[in-house]
Amino acid sequence: MTADLTALARRALLACADLARFTETPGEITRTFLCPPSRDVTAYLTAWAQALGLNVRGDAAGNLRARREGPGPDAPTLYLGSHVDTVPNAGAYDGVLGVTLAFAVAEALRDAPLPFALELLAFSEEEGVRYGVPFIGSRALVGTLDELLPLADAQGISVAEALSIYGLDPTELPEAAVTGQSLGFLEFHIEQGPVLQAAGASLGIVTAIAGQSRLLLEWTGQAAHAGTTPMPHRRDALAAAARFVVAAEDRARTTPGLVATVGMLSAQPGAINVIPGTAQATLDIRHERDEVRQAALAALLTDAHRLARERGVSLTVTEKMTQPAVPMDGGLQTRLRRAAAEEGLSVPDLPSGAGHDAMILAGRMPAAMLFLRSPNALSHHPDETVMPEDIEAALRVGVRFVQGLAAHTGGQP
Repeated sequence: MTADLTALARRALLACADLARFTETPGEITRTFLCPPSRDVTAYLTAWAQALGLNVRGDAAGNLRARREGPGPDAPTLYLGSHVDTVPNAGAYDGVLGVTLAFAVAEALRDAPLPFALELLAFSEEEGVRYGVPFIGSRALVGTLDELLPLADAQGISVAEALSIYGLDPTELPEAAVTGQSLGFLEFHIEQGPVLQAAGASLGIVTAIAGQSRLLLEWTGQAAHAGTTPMPHRRDALAAAARFVVAAEDRARTTPGLVATVGMLSAQPGAINVIPGTAQATLDIRHERDEVRQAALAALLTDAHRLARERGVSLTVTEKMTQPAVPMDGGLQTRLRRAAAEEGLSVPDLPSGAGHDAMILAGRMPAAMLFLRSPNALSHHPDETVMPEDIEAALRVGVRFVQGLAAHTGGQP
């Protein structure tokens, strides 16, 4: 079986290269929600699934679903998969590798009896590029996509209209929701960070997907002449914002596991000889434990208001998004560790700082993630890469995981 899994790992890798050819923009990989190349992705994966004898369908959100039925109508289902959309000018592996590895696991086990159904998922959307809100594909499986249907893209086309234009029927979305008993969901994904590479580890087990808060902070002071206004008389909005940027970095550096990012900073009126009268900054703050994130955020906002008062400026804070942390299922983590140990692998635990489809599915079923090392920690970038030996390691662990689930639990949820 060694040669078979090696060949299947290579196939999963080559399939990522094949799928990278389906792009909206020649010369780069760009594939947004329901763009025309999405049809080519669906056709490619459908051919692979049909060769495996799987039942294939597309649901009303544009997700591809390839299913191996269980031994009876009441058998529970194990789900494997990830997403096939990309950010603009992307790499070839974010999301897509999780899909091709799911197909490789199914191919490796095609002749093995399983006491449960196996469903492979290729989610149509996860990145949030077209509509500014992510997880359109996986939200359909948990029945929460309806609330996004009115959202419009840059061309004024709503999600509902985009589905219809693509030939899908939004009224059929309830049929996309998961029904029956679910054993769980396993998502393979590149780490998109440096932790596994620094540890010299091929794979890692995700303990939780970090919660995050996103805010907009706006300071209002007084624009004035840069040459004639003495320093004690200034109400410099940008000076207050700048101090806050440093405070956010300091807070994150001294709080284990916390990350804080000011990704956008602007000042008006924006002239070299004018004291800034207003300034705006964004804040993105994340941690795998909500109580740590919330405490850090409260302390940072206290700092922001103090810094504003010291400079005689006012501060307005607008919350843009709050996403609670999502712990991965402890039982499935244990099974992944056991599968890795059986393959002779030392697999560290780590949180995910990025959001993934697994956090959406976790609202409906046990969910787990297996990270693959990201060489040079590059992702969302054309130079994103992965090591072939890590793909084979992930495939071996995935196969062991499914086999162990079948043998040890008898398929019971």
